[in-house]
Amino acid sequence: MHIRDATKELGKSVSLQGWVHRKRESGGIAFIVLRDHTGIIQAAVKKDKVDAKSWKAATASSLESSVKAIGTVKKDDRAPGGFELEVSKFENIHVAEPFPITEYQSAELLLDRRHLWLRSRKMTNVMKARSYVFKYAREYLDGREFFEIQPPTITMAGGETGSALFDVGFFGKKAYLTESSQLYAEAMIFSLEKVYSLVPAYRAEKSRTTKHIAELWMLEPEMAFYTQEQNMKVQEELVSHVATSLAEDHRELLEELDVDRKALLEVKPPFKRISYQKAIDVLNERGAKLKWGDDFGVPEEKLLTEGEKKPIFVENWPKEIKSFYMVVNPKDPRTVICADMQAPNGHGEIIGGSEREWRLDMLLKRMKETEKATGTKFNMKNYDWWLDLRRYGSVPHAGFGMGMERLIKWLLNLDHIRDAIPFPRMSNRLYP
Repeated sequence: MHIRDATKELGKSVSLQGWVHRKRESGGIAFIVLRDHTGIIQAAVKKDKVDAKSWKAATASSLESSVKAIGTVKKDDRAPGGFELEVSKFENIHVAEPFPITEYQSAELLLDRRHLWLRSRKMTNVMKARSYVFKYAREYLDGREFFEIQPPTITMAGGETGSALFDVGFFGKKAYLTESSQLYAEAMIFSLEKVYSLVPAYRAEKSRTTKHIAELWMLEPEMAFYTQEQNMKVQEELVSHVATSLAEDHRELLEELDVDRKALLEVKPPFKRISYQKAIDVLNERGAKLKWGDDFGVPEEKLLTEGEKKPIFVENWPKEIKSFYMVVNPKDPRTVICADMQAPNGHGEIIGGSEREWRLDMLLKRMKETEKATGTKFNMKNYDWWLDLRRYGSVPHAGFGMGMERLIKWLLNLDHIRDAIPFPRMSNRLYP
C-alpha cells in the first residue's frame, strides 16, 4: 500500500514499503519518517511494543534505507504529514551506506549527486509535475485530431544553417543530432495534415544562463493549411490547457512546490500581442539600448515581461535574425510572419512559431539570401528531399516549437532550467 492510501485507513493495520526520509531516536522510541512517491508518514517504533528483531532493524536503519513497516494508522497533527504509523513490525530491505547529501550542500555537489538528489521531496514533486505537463500537452493535441509522429534524431542537416549542432559519426558519414524535428514534421502534414512530435533536441550552444541546456525536449506541432493566426491560437490554448489542468488537478503538489495555483488558473487566452518594433520601444523606455535588428537576451526578456500575468507574443521579427523558412511579411518585407511567446517575469521564450515558406522559388531565394548574409553555404543535397515537399502538392502551413523545460521552469517558478529535467546536460555538465 502507498502512504497516500494508508492515511485514509485510520485505525486499521496497513503494510508500507518505502525509504527512510528522516530518523531520530528518543527514550526507547525510533521515529522514522518514511517516504514513497505519494508522500511521507512518521512511523513510531516503540521498543516495548515490537519484537526484538523489529527494534534491532529500526535502530539499524539509516537515511535512505529501504524498509517495510506494518502498523496502525492514526491522526497526529504533530507528525510530519499529519499522520503516524504505530508500528507492530519493522524490517530493513536494504540498509543504506551513510548518505552523502546532508541538509546544506552546494549546487555543484547536488549536480554531481543528481542520481541521489532526485529522491528529494522537491525533485520528486518537480518530476511529477513534469510528467503531468507532458501528459496535458499531448492531451490537448490528441483531442484536436493531431497525430503524434516519431521523427529521427540523427539527421544529415539541421533545421536552419547547420550551426550550433552536435556532429556525430554515422557509419563513416557525418551526421548531426537534431536541433529540431520541424523538417520531418513538414513531410508528414501531406498525409496526416496535423501532426506533432515530442522528442529530444540538441543545441551545441555554450551559453550558461539559467534557461539554457544542451539536451532538451521539444514539442513541435505542424499544421497544413494553417495561417499564423490559427497557429497562435493553438499555442495559446495549449499553454492554457497545460497551466490550468495542472492547477485544477494537483493542488497539493503545487502547494508543496510553493507555486501560486491561482496565477496558473488565470492563464487563459487571449495573450497580449506586441510587434517586434513595439517591444524595442518598450524596452528602450525601460532603460535598454536596442536598435532595429537586435535580438533579445536574458536581461531584455526579463525587462519586457516583468509583472506580466500571462505569456506575451512578440510578433513579426526582422528577417535577418530569423530562420530562412519563415514567410516574408507582405505588409512589411523587413520582417517575417512569426511570433515568439515569452513567459512572464523573465522565464524566457517558451515558443517560437511561424508560417512556413511553402513556395519553392521563394524558399530558394531566402536560402540564397541567408547564405549571403551569414557566409554559410547550404549543402543542398541534404535539403533536396525537403525541397521536394514544395514540388509535389505544396500547401500553406504553419507550426511552432515549444521547449518543455522552459515551460516547466515558468509554471513551477524554478530558479534554473536544470531542475526541470532529471539529468541536465549543459556545456559544463555531462555527468552523471
